Amino acid sequence: MTATVPAAPRLDEESGILPAVVLDLELSEPLPSVGAVASDGRRVQQAWALVRLFTEPLGTVLVDVPEHGLTPGDLAAAIDRELGDVVRPRLDGAPVPAAGFVPASEPAFLASRRAVLASAPDITVVVCTRERPGALARCLDSLLNQHYMPARILVVDNAPVTDATAEVARSAARRGPVDYLLEPKPGLSFARNTAEAATRGQIVAWIDDDELADRYWLAEVARALVENPEADVVSGVIVPAELETRAQIWFEQFGGHSKGRGFRPDVFGPHTAHRQSPLYPLPPFGTGANMTFRPGVIERIGGWDNALGAGTPAMGSEDTLAFTQVLLAGGTIVYQPTAVTHHYHRRDFEGLHKQMVGYGTGLTAAYTGLLLGRPGLLWSLIRLAPTALRDLTGADSLRVSTLQDDFPRELLTANRRGMIAGPRAYLRGRRAARQKLRGTR
Repeated sequence: MTATVPAAPRLDEESGILPAVVLDLELSEPLPSVGAVASDGRRVQQAWALVRLFTEPLGTVLVDVPEHGLTPGDLAAAIDRELGDVVRPRLDGAPVPAAGFVPASEPAFLASRRAVLASAPDITVVVCTRERPGALARCLDSLLNQHYMPARILVVDNAPVTDATAEVARSAARRGPVDYLLEPKPGLSFARNTAEAATRGQIVAWIDDDELADRYWLAEVARALVENPEADVVSGVIVPAELETRAQIWFEQFGGHSKGRGFRPDVFGPHTAHRQSPLYPLPPFGTGANMTFRPGVIERIGGWDNALGAGTPAMGSEDTLAFTQVLLAGGTIVYQPTAVTHHYHRRDFEGLHKQMVGYGTGLTAAYTGLLLGRPGLLWSLIRLAPTALRDLTGADSLRVSTLQDDFPRELLTANRRGMIAGPRAYLRGRRAARQKLRGTR
């Protein structure tokens, strides 16, 4: 029996409402005003802002936009209220200024970045994609405009039905070090494994085609690698590129891609298992849309699981399983919140509904794959069940505490329905993956 998707709410474009304008605010510069009416005539309800000082991301704020709009002073007050404990120490104790802040000397953050980049390692960036040439072109533009340029950008075209992706890659290659690689077997993990084989011995940073790399993304990945020589993996922050629809707002309410991880740097390894089990990825150790692996790490854990990821019945979580396997093998993951990418969330309700099903399906599918490879972990997972139940149902949990009254509860139902389907989806995906592999021999 096929589950039906609930009727979609009215499109925000049709209702004359812009849920939130997305801002990127640099506190060393004068803050802008925010009008109550967008250029297309829609009424702006809120302003969402990534707040930086000397390019360093410090946090985000969400501010209601009144009928008269927001003045620079209103923004400064909101930032001071929400992020003052982080920002004020960097401003010599002063409140957040509306007119900008001029330092007496080179800021320490910029000086340390400059020092790191003088001896930073080469980094290859991989973008796996399938039939989204417009999004891919936008992503590649951002990669070719990095403060610290990638040594190589590899586009992996997964089971294409047209030559649109190849043409975008060829066009980008005229402007920078862009290579193209075809992987005919459909499935994100097949594409990732193909990229892994083609980049052996290289540091590889992964980004999705529906993202923009912040101009300083790769520079901050390099910072993490230099400052944390023990790091096997570096993960970064993913923020919204737009919040044009309620579906995009609801995704952020559900925790977005960070699920409460926020902008505090962290390190995970054997010494942190007492505060967050490597078997329990909430908040996540990282996300596949913004992750970097040192050479050999993926090879040591047996590669990406071809039964997981986009294009499989499991729909995702190849990244979740990889992070868990790295930690179980004694590896180290560094969470570097200054390494930022901007993601275009699904704009429509149907797309978000499918994503919520996929999140649930992928999670329990990943656990299924883990247990099939390491049955001895079963009792450890059983001991984590009460924690998981609290996170699914508790009012103060990371999964539901940020939800507002307008959040459609059927999305939570969809997520839980996906969890039930995950184990079977994994088994179907594993059989399909083996058939594809046999077909290539």
